[in-house]
Amino acid sequence: MKWVNSVSTFELVLLGTFILLYAAFIWRVVSTTKRLGLPARRVLIKTILRSLYFFLIVLALLGPSFGDASREIKTVGKDIFICMDLSQSMNANDVQPSRLEKVKFELKNIVEAFSSDRIGLIMFSSEAYLQCPLTYDNNALNLFIQTLNTEMVPNFGTDFGPPLEMATEKLIADDTVVTRSKSKITILISDGEDFGDNTDEIAEELESEGITLFTLGVGTKKGSKIPTRNGFKTDNSGNEVISQLNSSSLEDLAENTGGEYFEINESRNDVERLINAINNVEGEMRDAKQIDSTQNRYFYFLGLALFLMVMDVLFSVKLIKL
Repeated sequence: MKWVNSVSTFELVLLGTFILLYAAFIWRVVSTTKRLGLPARRVLIKTILRSLYFFLIVLALLGPSFGDASREIKTVGKDIFICMDLSQSMNANDVQPSRLEKVKFELKNIVEAFSSDRIGLIMFSSEAYLQCPLTYDNNALNLFIQTLNTEMVPNFGTDFGPPLEMATEKLIADDTVVTRSKSKITILISDGEDFGDNTDEIAEELESEGITLFTLGVGTKKGSKIPTRNGFKTDNSGNEVISQLNSSSLEDLAENTGGEYFEINESRNDVERLINAINNVEGEMRDAKQIDSTQNRYFYFLGLALFLMVMDVLFSVKLIKL
């Protein structure tokens, strides 16, 4: 038999105090019956009865657990790589407070929604860099997300190829835990047009490997200026650049790989739909094991104690007959 709760020193002191006081009460009653010339065994019946249900209540509080039961525990999860665009245009504020800050806030919701899955983070512009490998550590991942800014990567345009290629390589190489590729997911987040040359080839590889790709566009068709340290970004002619959401590349990429496109703009937020779409992807069983478990059977002891208490109330012992 196992016990759910343990008895502390404080509880032992209270229990000892109660026993001493109750023993003193019994001694007084027995002494009284002897002086009156009455048999003490009548009092003994009540003493035994009350001691029994008090003892049973104490046992119930300790939580007696017994009865072996075998149960199978399964761990099911997904591997998710988030590819985050950190080009300068992500500082545009057509989505408040800015495109990047809005995405960082929503990424925390995504991480929280998939706390039992492994999530990795890749940042990119024209090149891709692994910011966080696949991990279960959500606190560390949120810390990496919080530190994201557009100065962390070189800004020479936007290329979807490098981050998708890196995510694919990492997901394919990690076959020790997950063997079925349908539980592997890549999320590409960007606001701009793809200027890469090999994105189509990487997309074909994603589709052939069965890796699910979701794309998330952030920004508006109207667009806005791009803030810099010295004002706003300008082109070679000195004109201020207006950054607009170019969703066509992201939509085509999602369509070509059998994925789905989502968007965040001034009046639309598809993050909840994205979370639901990821939930619909079947997870992979990572581990299964048999464990022996016991159940807390306190109610048996408590029920018997209540029965004895009722008996104590219903059947009285008369010490003096008039």
